[in-house]
Amino acid sequence: MFIKSETKNAYQSLNAKSSWLQHIAEYLLSLPRSVKRAILLSIDFALSLICLFLALSLRYGHIAHDISPMILLAYAALPIIGLYLIGFYKGVARGFLDTVMGSVAQLFFVLIIVYGVIIYLNPLEDIPRSVPIIFLFLFFIWLWNSRLTIRELLTRWRGKSQQRLRNENGYDNVVIYGAGEAGKDLLEGLRNSHKYNVVAYVDDDRQLIGAYLLGKKIYPAHELMSLVEDLDVAQVFLAIPSISRAQKRQIIDKLSGIAIKIKELPSLEEIADEKVTVSSMRKVDILDVLDRQTVEPDEALLRLNIEDKCILVTGAGGSIGSELCRQVIKNQPKCIVLYELSEFALYSIHQELIAKQASNPAYKNIKIIAVIGNVTNESNLLRIFKLYNIQTVYHAAAYKHVPMVEHNPFEGVINNTKGTYHCARAAIKANVETFVLISTDKAVRPTNVMGASKRLAELVCQGLSQTDSQTCISMVRFGNVLGSSGSVVPVFTKQIQKGLPITVTHPDVTRYFMTIPEAANLVIQAGAMASGGEVFVLDMGEPVKIVDLAHRMIHLSGFEIKDAAHPDGDIEVIFTGLRAGEKLYEELIIGEDNVKSTDHPLIMQAMEHSFPLDELESVLFELTEKQKQFDVPWLKQQFKYFVEGYQESSQDDPQESYQKSRQEDSESA
Repeated sequence: MFIKSETKNAYQSLNAKSSWLQHIAEYLLSLPRSVKRAILLSIDFALSLICLFLALSLRYGHIAHDISPMILLAYAALPIIGLYLIGFYKGVARGFLDTVMGSVAQLFFVLIIVYGVIIYLNPLEDIPRSVPIIFLFLFFIWLWNSRLTIRELLTRWRGKSQQRLRNENGYDNVVIYGAGEAGKDLLEGLRNSHKYNVVAYVDDDRQLIGAYLLGKKIYPAHELMSLVEDLDVAQVFLAIPSISRAQKRQIIDKLSGIAIKIKELPSLEEIADEKVTVSSMRKVDILDVLDRQTVEPDEALLRLNIEDKCILVTGAGGSIGSELCRQVIKNQPKCIVLYELSEFALYSIHQELIAKQASNPAYKNIKIIAVIGNVTNESNLLRIFKLYNIQTVYHAAAYKHVPMVEHNPFEGVINNTKGTYHCARAAIKANVETFVLISTDKAVRPTNVMGASKRLAELVCQGLSQTDSQTCISMVRFGNVLGSSGSVVPVFTKQIQKGLPITVTHPDVTRYFMTIPEAANLVIQAGAMASGGEVFVLDMGEPVKIVDLAHRMIHLSGFEIKDAAHPDGDIEVIFTGLRAGEKLYEELIIGEDNVKSTDHPLIMQAMEHSFPLDELESVLFELTEKQKQFDVPWLKQQFKYFVEGYQESSQDDPQESYQKSRQEDSESA
């Protein structure tokens, strides 16, 4: 009992002493900089005198006491004056670096010469020539060790303060994956953070296992899962800027079953260009959780239809259209015309390109023209094509939201199909060299109006390509792009951020994915490979189940899935049922045997049936009249005739229901 009491008293005494020292440290740190500088300067002067006295005593072998105090003060003051003049006392003690002592060493070398001259000119004073060397050596050791001690004490004190703040405000335990230079720099950058507490390193290099880096132990990569559980880790930071996507996916797959946030350092290129610092962390690219590998673009194909040419992009303010504009301007066109119906979208991409032009001298001679216009206005398109001598057209303008077009079928077909017809015909009349239609995988055996309208647009282009014209017309078909308007990724991200349930239409629904920049790159390359009439299909990799994507995004955001097996989870996945016209699976080609490879590994060519142009034109001419009558059954009958594999949606269309109810009311009246 007595021992316990004594231990308790000793512990309380130690805590009291620690608290007392902490109060002193806080008081000293709160003093004005001039006062703190004066204190350090005074202490250094006192130690300079002591070092000089020790140097004399070491030289004589006994305590020197017969030298004038004024001489001692003058000799001791000289290095302090020199340190002040070189700015040694302007630095911050807590930010002291070993490199600062290089300047001090140079100063002391000069002082040795100065002392030698003084001793030579004043032989009456009994100070040997070796004393200045011993004196400055001792004083140098004092300066270096005193600053290192101050820095270490401040670091520890601030570390305890930050730990206290973390405990009060909450923080995340973090494991850094990668014990190289980037990992070391990252820990240095996170030391002042109140949000993160680095608890360990993980690395694949066996030679590093068990070692310590900046006080943190390095563990083998295969122990990552157990570390996350044992050390209550909330986040993993990938500190390997040169890591490949395949390696990154392997790491992510290791952690796929637990709720943990994964962030990564920027690429080496971004760090080298000083766009970001090594301590800048960002969320893992969603592409890293998809089983998809990218291929470097063929620069020759990218430049072929763009460099030193006049380019027009329809739908320039949309997701694909705006990225096409960004890719086009990189390849040095003579002129780029942005054709867009939405004023705000047009203004946004126009201002972005103008800003790029202002910041990059290579773009200064490129004309950037913004035109508000509708793709169904053929006369306006023809005027623009001729006015700016357009040589290449990328036709990205389209209504693409499946439920929206399903509820507005005529508007969708007029914009997507008839708009393509007028745009391509204007290009032919203006002798445009290349016309590329941006199509979609939803055009293959569609169950919705949007997909059917895009397949009709492809058929129109195929028909026009068979006419006697100088314009090379081709089509590029691909699936969903990550980050586009209406894409599931931004929708899921918002739902997760707000803590709402993630809504998925069906547990078996699958989709193909690629990034917007990659899609735009491949569109440009495919268009450059065309000779006329081709339907190019982009290799989208393996299809992804949307529910699996939702689960992975929940885990990567650090949350648990809430379901029957985990009722205490954070975020639930709710199945809402397929929307009007939505398919479970999307396809890229109509027939498995109707495809052949091209010179590009990610671009294939589909060999598909086409119709004579006059048959298609007769439907397009009749379309306006049928729109006035809102004759949706007629429209869908055309789909069944022209669009192979078209299946009408089993869900009732609201507009059709409205029309039927109006007709029934009229008959009953």
